[in-house]
Amino acid sequence: MGASRFTELTRPGVVARLLVRGTNWLGDGVLMAPALIALRQGFPDAHIVLLAKPRVAELFQHHPAIDEIMLYRQPGTHAGMGGKWRLARLIRSRRFDLAVLFQNAFEAALLAAVAGIPRRYGYPTDARGFLLTHRVAQTPALCESHQVDYYLQLLRPMGIPITPQGPILYTSAEEDRDAADRIESLGIASGQPIIGLNPGSTYGTAKRWLPERYAEVVDRLAAEYRAHVLIFGGRGEEALGSAIAAMLTGPHTVLSGRTTVRQLMALLRQCRLLLTNDAGPMHIANALGVRVVAVFGPTNPRTTGPFGSSHELVRHPVDCSPCLLRECPIDHRCMRGIQSEQVYAAAVRQLREAGVTPSPSRVSLDEKETFSHSVGVGTVTRSRAAVVFLDRDGTLNWDPGYLNNPVAMRLLPGVGAAVARLNQAGLKTVLVTNQSGVGRGIISIEALEAIHQRLRDLLAESGAWLDGIYACLHRPDEGCGCRKPAAGLVAQARRELGLEAARSFVIGDRAIDIALARNVGALGIFVLSGYRPEDEGASMAAHGLSPDYTAKDLTEAVDWVLQRSFVPVALEMPFLPRSGNAN
Repeated sequence: MGASRFTELTRPGVVARLLVRGTNWLGDGVLMAPALIALRQGFPDAHIVLLAKPRVAELFQHHPAIDEIMLYRQPGTHAGMGGKWRLARLIRSRRFDLAVLFQNAFEAALLAAVAGIPRRYGYPTDARGFLLTHRVAQTPALCESHQVDYYLQLLRPMGIPITPQGPILYTSAEEDRDAADRIESLGIASGQPIIGLNPGSTYGTAKRWLPERYAEVVDRLAAEYRAHVLIFGGRGEEALGSAIAAMLTGPHTVLSGRTTVRQLMALLRQCRLLLTNDAGPMHIANALGVRVVAVFGPTNPRTTGPFGSSHELVRHPVDCSPCLLRECPIDHRCMRGIQSEQVYAAAVRQLREAGVTPSPSRVSLDEKETFSHSVGVGTVTRSRAAVVFLDRDGTLNWDPGYLNNPVAMRLLPGVGAAVARLNQAGLKTVLVTNQSGVGRGIISIEALEAIHQRLRDLLAESGAWLDGIYACLHRPDEGCGCRKPAAGLVAQARRELGLEAARSFVIGDRAIDIALARNVGALGIFVLSGYRPEDEGASMAAHGLSPDYTAKDLTEAVDWVLQRSFVPVALEMPFLPRSGNAN
């Protein structure tokens, strides 16, 4: 089928009314959200109606991509042959010009055909190709891609611009107020951290981690962070929630089977972290900007894992995984191999990146200490939380060009120990990196996440960690505000991590890192450990840039930072050189 047959669909006036057949599972519905946004961009003037089962439909109330929701009630009024005919007649009465079928079943295409929709667009799965007027080839590589990309790529033949983006869900102000009221009614103090736990999975028991280990982890977190635990779950999972609650000693509330999808969304938004199996609430929390620790066993995180970077996966590799089975026929080794300490450590890292710190009663005197420094007139008092913004390639790790394989991630000598010294001194450590390889299609989002997870693991071997990782994924020609030396990534980190703007350092191996330091009012340290430092020095000289300090490597840079951590930084005028082609 020629490309023009596809692109003609998006010409103005061709499609006035568009029906979208949504997916049937809650998690798949969340992963469909970026494609709905792209569809809205491709059909800005069309009236877009989402046909979906009630639970999936609830996700998209108040969603800007959808004008109207049509419920597919099965089981219910649309069950059986008679129910299908009733639904088909209803659809026919709406006179849709186009049906886009994200749901892959034969029945989805048959219903659209019987309803008389003249243009039926989708993947020719489940032997339904003859029912489609516009068939998009389903390649093996596409089937191995993340579900977000799978749904987005369906739209590419129509000429709709496709950009990698994570799912975003929306709650209303009223829903948020109701959730806050419900939180207050549970006796949870204002400002008290809330940790969510989703121990179940409607897909089957194979995806469930051991309840007693979940209980061990959340009880420890509740004690150390003085947090309240909310146990979530769908209908039928009440007994599981109660069983875990019986093992807890800290404050907790069982909400299993006691929330609608909309209430679940608003309550998840109140959480600072969700511990979960591979299930719908995992994707919902991720789409609401909540930090997630996800335990994976029989399923494939490459295709169904949380999208983006605000999460951490915990797995135990075994030969039989991913098997995609609902029930384990042997000994559940993929889940039994995951130890409580692994999940606890991942949770601590995610809470740290969310800006949540342990209860003061559990912090040592050294950690609570403040510092004073005389600056000529009076005394300036500083807390310990100065921040060091770190470049990645050439600063922390060997720079091979476009790093697209986590196996190739290798720390430069002394980096782990140097970052650990910053951690131990109480300074925040935040990675800010340009990764245009994603925008260019050279590196996938999944590969970038795996690379950053590998970086975390290598640093952890030295007892070190990063308090946040922020990456610009745009090409240099896209004019974004986050690509270094622009201040967007630093501004985002300061906002999300609660960092004070006046006490910052930038360490990097490029001229743009020193320009970034100028743009954000930080001290800039140039390290000679990157690729062709002499060229970067020449670029700085050409643009009138001068680093505050030049160090041989990160170890020497950290020595200098620790001597000056609490000296106030003079703000300078923004400087935005146009040269430099960092990743």
